[in-house]
Amino acid sequence: KKLATANQIGCGVADKLSFQYILCAATSPASKINEETVTYLNQRQSYELRMKRLGDNSSFQGGDQLKSVVRVVFHDRRLQYTEYEQLAQWKSIRPNERLLDIDIPLSVNIYDIRKDPTAVNKVEFLWDPNKDTSVAIQVHCISTEFTAHRHGGEKGIPFRIQVDSYSTEDEHLHSASCQIKVFKPKGADRKIKTDREKMEKKTDKDKYQPSYEYTILTEVCIMPLHDTSQCAPTEAAFSSPANNSYNSSFQSTPDLNRSLQSPTNPVPAPTEDGGDKGGTMEPFHLPSEPLAPGASIQETQAWLTHNRFGNYVRTF
Repeated sequence: KKLATANQIGCGVADKLSFQYILCAATSPASKINEETVTYLNQRQSYELRMKRLGDNSSFQGGDQLKSVVRVVFHDRRLQYTEYEQLAQWKSIRPNERLLDIDIPLSVNIYDIRKDPTAVNKVEFLWDPNKDTSVAIQVHCISTEFTAHRHGGEKGIPFRIQVDSYSTEDEHLHSASCQIKVFKPKGADRKIKTDREKMEKKTDKDKYQPSYEYTILTEVCIMPLHDTSQCAPTEAAFSSPANNSYNSSFQSTPDLNRSLQSPTNPVPAPTEDGGDKGGTMEPFHLPSEPLAPGASIQETQAWLTHNRFGNYVRTF
């Protein structure tokens, strides 16, 4: 088995973005029309995530494969800023557990599965786009584990399931994500039932989206700040939207693509230790001074590097 090359896949934007990921779990009926849907999951339950590359796959011959990384990340920007510390604390409390895991017997046509013991929130694997592919994922934490503990009734925080796909040359091809909340076993089923009962009593049902049986992951527009040929692609491509007020950070729009690919204001790409990589410049559009509160993760990294705060880049 071998990975597909960038030439086989094609470098056109339309070709790169022809992926589809479907999570076999119902969306909440309580999502308003102008809001992103949220999907409820049960802790430790296996959910099928179907993966497909759309379009012509005739160029994939002789076992050519793609690589995908699935991860669970924070939806709220406040927690994104402290993700490393939050996950490290969770790992210290549960030293022998993973936040995200794969149910291998229930997965179909995935190969070379890798689970980094230091990155408990992500898994990676290879797959053949010419075959029906699905990965059975399990989320082992619940949404209230990262909220302040009171005397019960805590409101759980939302997570995101994000899928990043790459070529054999570690070229980032496509990313997509969806918003989830994780409950204790059977809690998701009860929450769906409660939401439906509440919707039955509402008089403004036209303002809410219907509940769908499956969740289609929304495309995430990513322009890696790092040079993916010289650093881990999963870290280079990381991006998770914060909330609906920052929809532009994960919806694919021409204006966003142009700004991220702007040849002006090149920024030195940070090395593993957060410093500047001498002699190598990565094009990136720098935000104006001071850094805006709604800046994306990539803009924040660029601002830190530009203002000589490179040691803090890895925080994001």
